[in-house]
Amino acid sequence: MTLNAVLEEQAGHCAALGSPFMARMLPLLGQVWRTASQLDRAIARFDGDIGPNGHSLPLRLASGLHALVLTGQQPGLVSAYPPNTVSDARLKDVLTDALVTHEAFLIDWIASPPQTNEVRRSAVLIAGAHDLVRRTGVSRLHLSELGASAGLNLMFDRFALDAGGVRVGPDDAALTLAPDWFGAPLVAARFSVSERRGVDLNPLDPRDPANALRLRAYLWPDQPHRLALTDAAIAANAAHVERGDAVDWLETRLESPSQDHMHLIYHTIAWQYFPPDKQARGTALIEAAGADATPERPLAWLALESDGTTPGAAITARLWPGDHRISLGRADFHGRWVDWNPDQP
Repeated sequence: MTLNAVLEEQAGHCAALGSPFMARMLPLLGQVWRTASQLDRAIARFDGDIGPNGHSLPLRLASGLHALVLTGQQPGLVSAYPPNTVSDARLKDVLTDALVTHEAFLIDWIASPPQTNEVRRSAVLIAGAHDLVRRTGVSRLHLSELGASAGLNLMFDRFALDAGGVRVGPDDAALTLAPDWFGAPLVAARFSVSERRGVDLNPLDPRDPANALRLRAYLWPDQPHRLALTDAAIAANAAHVERGDAVDWLETRLESPSQDHMHLIYHTIAWQYFPPDKQARGTALIEAAGADATPERPLAWLALESDGTTPGAAITARLWPGDHRISLGRADFHGRWVDWNPDQP
C-alpha cells in the first residue's frame, strides 16, 4: 500500500478510537508529503506492510510530529495542535514546515517501532485479578507481563478502578481509571503483589526523559486525559522490565514456581504480534507449568487480545490446576469501556 493509503487507513482507526484530530491530520499529512525527500526515501527502505498491521509508519510519523510539539521545537506546529484549532490550510502549512525543518529528527524518530503503554488497559487487569483471586482464594500475586514496554501496567495494583460505581484499589492510588462499565458488577477480592517482572524486546525506562517523551508522544494530541494518566503512572512506576524475547524469558521465569502465590502471566494487545512459532512455544510452556500447579500455588494466564470479532478485544483467562478456560467479557483496545461478563466459577 502507498503511504497515502495507510495514512487514510490509520485515520479511520483513530476516528473510531476517539481522536478527531488524528483522523483529520493524517490525511492532510499525505497531501503535503514531499516525495523523493530524504524522509520519503527512509520510509521506502521499510520492507513489507507499512500500515497499522505492519511497521505502523503513520503512527511513527504522527508521534514524531507530536514529540516536536511536546518539546516546543516547532512553535508553528504547537500553535496548530490541540487545544488550538486552525484551518486545514494552516495545518497543512505547519506540517509542510515541520517536514522540511525537522527532517533529520523525523528520520531518526521513525527508526524505532511504536512504543506505547496504554494505562487504561489496567482496568481489565485489575478486574481480572479480582476475579481470579476470588476463584482461587489465593491473594498473593506473582506478576509476569509479556510485552511490558515501560512496565506501567505492571503497577496495576497501585491504581484504583471505578467499575460502574464499584471502587476497588488503594486509598492512596496513583491514579483512578473510570471506563464506561457494562455487564455484570465487579466482585471485589483483596490481593497483594509480592513480586513483579516484565519483558519487552525494547523496554523503555520511563524515568529516562527521552523514553518518557517517546511514551507521551505516541499518545494522541487531542486526548489529554491519556497524557495525564500516563504522567501519573510514570511518577508511580517502580517496575522492572527486562530486555529479551518474551518466550525465552518466560521459560526461565517458569522454572522457579512461586510458593503460596498465584503466578499471573498476562499481556494486553501484544500476543497477536508474536510470530506463530513463538505463540505455540509460549502456550506449551504455560500449559506444562500449569500441569504442575496446585491449589496453593495456582497459575493464571490473563489476556486482552483481538479475536477477530467486534467490538473491542476479548478478555480471557486460563487457570490451573484444572486448565479452566474462562471468558471474562470484552473491552475497548484503549480501555475506554469494559463489558464485564465473567463465566461463573
